[in-house]
Amino acid sequence: MKAKILKGDKVLIIAGKDRGKTGTVERVMPRDNKVVVTGLNMVKKHLKKSAKNPQGGVVDKVQPIHISNVMLLDPSQNKPTRVGYVIKGNDKNRVAKLSGEVVRGEKQ
Repeated sequence: MKAKILKGDKVLIIAGKDRGKTGTVERVMPRDNKVVVTGLNMVKKHLKKSAKNPQGGVVDKVQPIHISNVMLLDPSQNKPTRVGYVIKGNDKNRVAKLSGEVVRGEKQ
């Protein structure tokens, strides 16, 4: 399934431990239906001592979140909205359902 959320979009987390927080999409994984949001869904990763990491220890790491648990923020009203598409000539643009405003152009 094609993801309607793209890298660089501002999103709102609607489910999980970070519910209500907003952030920017860092990476989209359409095959797994997941997105990585900068600074959100952090976990503690325990690292064993190795040649690469001689100290070992605990590191904070960003984990992916399911795409159904995020909603795009409308650029004009800064509220969560669904996404639609409008085709004009050869251009296909994503549109915020809340305001009808074009979010960002689609890469062809």
